[in-house]
Parts: sequence; structure tokens; C-alpha cells
Amino acid sequence: MEQPLLSGCEGESKRGGDKLSSSYQFLGRSASILHVPSSSGLSVDEIRSASVFSDPPLHYPLLTASSLHSPQDQAIVYQGHPYGYPSTEFGRQVLDEVEIRQLLIDHVGHRCCWGSQPARRWKISAVEDCNVYVGTLETFLEEREVVTEKRPYLGGEIDGSDKGLQLGLWKLDLRSEFPHLFVPHKESRTNVPHSEAKEKCSGCEGRGDIPCPTCNAGQEPGSYKENQMSQCTACYGRGLIAHRDGSDTICNQCGGKGMLPCATCGSRGLIKCETCEGQGSLVRRSIALVNWRTLMNRKVSATSGAASVPDEVFHTARGVQLYNTQAYQCTPAFFADSYLLNRFSSEVIAERTPIPPAARVICERHTISVVPVTRVTMSHHNKAFSFYIVGIGREVFIRDYPSKFCWGLCCCFDWLKL
Repeated sequence: MEQPLLSGCEGESKRGGDKLSSSYQFLGRSASILHVPSSSGLSVDEIRSASVFSDPPLHYPLLTASSLHSPQDQAIVYQGHPYGYPSTEFGRQVLDEVEIRQLLIDHVGHRCCWGSQPARRWKISAVEDCNVYVGTLETFLEEREVVTEKRPYLGGEIDGSDKGLQLGLWKLDLRSEFPHLFVPHKESRTNVPHSEAKEKCSGCEGRGDIPCPTCNAGQEPGSYKENQMSQCTACYGRGLIAHRDGSDTICNQCGGKGMLPCATCGSRGLIKCETCEGQGSLVRRSIALVNWRTLMNRKVSATSGAASVPDEVFHTARGVQLYNTQAYQCTPAFFADSYLLNRFSSEVIAERTPIPPAARVICERHTISVVPVTRVTMSHHNKAFSFYIVGIGREVFIRDYPSKFCWGLCCCFDWLKL
């Protein structure tokens, strides 16, 4: 079913009786799926072979050049590649002992307080594949609200109702402001056409001045007293300054008058209204506040072997994308030979974030990826520890390395930053 997305042409579409703006065009709902075998877990060879023999060739729907930037840097299977993968990197997932040990030595070498002896000398006692599925559901939505803004009227023409009909909030044409799909966040402020109106300033009741808060405190607008004076603090109202030799001199602060004018208004009794800047009138207008943002739901399905690794590690790791679909409202994926993946996709969709009342959904994107994970156990006498090689980038994750000399007081604990 075709659903409305961004367009540069006029036109309207309906979905479920809801009239959408002419700012969108139609995108056919399409998906990209790797056919996977039905098993409790997928091996590297099975994933590779599934991509090689998938028929027809895989492809992904394109909206704009920048609309498909995935939050995860996935190795996506593109149409036309002879082996289904953009490089041969994923083709070598079976690591031998030399490669495993070198990855750990390189990882330890970047930690100033870690000893290299376990990485170099301890025996590799077990190597286990425990691939992890990562499901995401991105909901790109648009929120609109109207706020009233007032500014001083400085003269000129008013864009009021006599100039034309004021458009409804969701009828405003914001095509020039519309961002790329699935951007994290973007805000826009737009004046609502023909919404301006001139009104009297409520702070000064249209006079432009208000009573001085210093010498006319508490007075109502229009009621004030002029020439209010205060006693000179230097001579205490005498006008003269007494000296120790008994002589008197004229007070320089009040000029011998003993009284001082109000420092705020000069004893005028009034000051300029700051709300209308002394104009007495305001222009009220409506402002449309528009927010585009992407709600992200992520879910990880890991075996017991990788359960101790934080989910954030898998979210940032590079993997192989098994499924990618975009639609107005995504539905669970369907893999003909994998009930487990179908159920996992349904769980991701079921955890969709509720949409705020003042928002509407523009598009959703649902992806399922598999992140290759290798768990390695190293032992020495009665001691043992495990670490993980995660993703196509072969990032090492280790939490309990046996040879640390910093006792947790330095910055080499990268996992604390997750």
C-alpha cells in the first residue's frame, strides 16, 4: 500500500480517513529480506550462504540521498554485488588462534595499566559463536503547536484577517522547512499568515508610560504624582556639610537644597512602558512551532553466551542487515523459514513508543540485523576469563581482564562509558 511522504508537488492523500498535507508524496511499502534457515541460531556460513543464493536480488527503497542513514553503521547487502556483500570483510568470520590473540593484544596495548602476559601466554580453551540479533523501529514524526507572541507596534501595515483567511495549523505549507527523513531532531518557527491584530497594551492601558516604581510605588496606571523628592543622604536634608572645625559648606550632592530628585524618573513620576516600548499598542500574532524528531526503539536478542555484554555494545557494532522496510506504519517482518525472527520482529513492533497527541507519524523504518559475536575463553592453571569479539569491525569487549594495575582509578575502563 502506498503511503504519503515528502514531495515538491501539490496533492493530497488519505489514510484511514485522515486528511494529510499536500507536502508529501507516495512511497510504496517495500522491504529487503535475507532468507534465513530455521534454527535456534544463525552461523556465519548460513548467513553468508543465504545472501549469496537469495532470489530475487536484494534492494532497499530509496527516498533521498541522505534519508537512509542508519543509526547503526550496518554492512548492507546491496543489489548488484557479485557476492551479496560490499566487501569480503564479513566473509572471514572464522578466526584462528593467531587472529584472536592478536586482537586481544592490540586491545590490551591501548590500556596503559593492563599487563600483556595473559593475552600473550594464556591458553585459548574455548571459542564460541553467539551471534546477536538487533531490531530497531524508528518513528519519524512531526509535532505542531501554536503560541501567541506580542511585540510593540511600531507602525506599518498589519497582516490581519482583512488580508485573507487564516490557515489552520496543519494546513501550513512547510515544504521548504521539511528535513531529511529520520533526522534526530529539528525545530522551526513560522508565522501564521493573516493572524496579526493590533491591541492596546495592558501594562500601561495604552498610555505608553507607567507610574515610577520608586517614587510612585503602588499607583494605578494614569494616577501618579510629579516632583516627588527624597532626602539627601549626604547632608541629611540640611543642605550643609558640617566639619570638625565648626565650619559648614554647601552639600555638593544636593546643591544645598537638602532634597534629591527621583533617580529613576527624575521626579517626572512616569517611566516608559517596557512592554510596548512607549508606543501604547501591541501587535499580537500566532506562531507555529514545528518539531520533527525520530523516536527510536531498540531491542537485542542475545544468547546466554553473550548475555553479559551491555546492549549498547551491540547497538553501535557493525552487523549484517537481514531486513529493512519503510512504511507509514510498519508491521512485523515475515521470514518464511524462521519463526524466531518473526517473533523477534513482532516484539520490536509491539514496543512502539506512544505518539504524542499533538503529533502525527510521517514514516517508520523497521530493521533487523545480525551482529556476529565470538566469545573466547582463556585459561591458565585454575584461572580463566572471557572476552568478546563483536561485529564486522571485530571490536573487543572485555570486562574482567585478570592483569590490571590501576584498581579502577584510571580511565582505561572503557565499559564504564557505556
